[in-house]
Amino acid sequence: MKKTFTVLLLFTFLVSFSQETINFENTTFKEVLAKAKREKKLVFMDAYASWCGPCKMMEKNIFPLPAIKEYYNANFINSHFDMEKGEGRDIALKYGIRSYPSYLFLNGDGEVVMTNYGYMDEKDFLAIAKEANNPLFAQGSLKAIFEKGESDPAFLLNMMRQYSQTDYELAKKVSERYFKVKKDQGLTRDDIGLLLYFLKSPNDPNYQVFKDKKANIVKEMSEDIYNQFDVNIKISKVMENSLDQNSGIINDDYFYKNAIPLVGKADAETALNRMKVIYYPTVGNFKEYENAALIYYKNADDFNPEELLKAAWIFSEHVDNKTSLRKAEEWAEKSVMKSENTENTYILAKLYTKLGKKENAKIYAEMSKSLAEQQGKDATAATQLLQNLK
Repeated sequence: MKKTFTVLLLFTFLVSFSQETINFENTTFKEVLAKAKREKKLVFMDAYASWCGPCKMMEKNIFPLPAIKEYYNANFINSHFDMEKGEGRDIALKYGIRSYPSYLFLNGDGEVVMTNYGYMDEKDFLAIAKEANNPLFAQGSLKAIFEKGESDPAFLLNMMRQYSQTDYELAKKVSERYFKVKKDQGLTRDDIGLLLYFLKSPNDPNYQVFKDKKANIVKEMSEDIYNQFDVNIKISKVMENSLDQNSGIINDDYFYKNAIPLVGKADAETALNRMKVIYYPTVGNFKEYENAALIYYKNADDFNPEELLKAAWIFSEHVDNKTSLRKAEEWAEKSVMKSENTENTYILAKLYTKLGKKENAKIYAEMSKSLAEQQGKDATAATQLLQNLK
């Protein structure tokens, strides 16, 4: 009798322990999908790696919480796979999983209906589950649901995000329906970001939304930035066609010929130089970048110190012309005057070094090193610069 009681107690303990977290299926991915289809539920997948600290913290701190395990166990077929072992490798490849932890909500056909990433607290982790648990997502393919005319804003918003990187044209069509649904409502900051992301031409249906919602958008980003976007939208095709794909050089003559009639000479010149300072560093053409930056940032007071500091850093790395470096020196000094930090003091020290101002360089290199050490940051670059200045 005592032995039977002990076995029963052990069994009760094991059952109790097994329910202390989300109930993850211990089967293959194919079987998980089949079960989800049978039960008309979504799959929740915890995509992790054995070395991932935040993954372990989620498993220890969040998955066992009563509200979490209750909601996930009741509403999803739960699975977790190590993305670097066994079947997990194929899953990571199939869904393009590169960061951990990743959370995928899938329908029974294996189609992603929602994703999220990283360590989350209880509130946020429960919120994404409730967002994913939209009955629409379990009805089948998102594309099929969309083609049937679905106009639920939450559904459309999620679909836009899911397809923005994998099927831009589809996501763009979804965005057009989304903003049509929201025509009589205010736009949030996130809405405006999506509107601008999918807006490439004045011929796009969303361009009318951009114009109609000007007052709403200006409240979030200022009229100057709104006007910059408007110019870029109007000449986006001209920008695209002005880049010679063979040489990697932007054709100024073609650009001006086609852009000036659309936006005027002043806006065309500003847009061209803005295009150059964005494009040329990405292809390593620092001579063209130098020329464009000197024109674009001529009136430094028109730009925020962070943007000027980025330009100063590129000059400190890739430019040797003393006249150009003196302009970069001014840009870095504006950033330092606003607030000294490890990065801007180091960049200023580098520029002083290239300009032969050794004593000033030492002062700011020391400052960069000291700030880095105080904040627990890497001081290697500043230390090396100081050694070179001896």
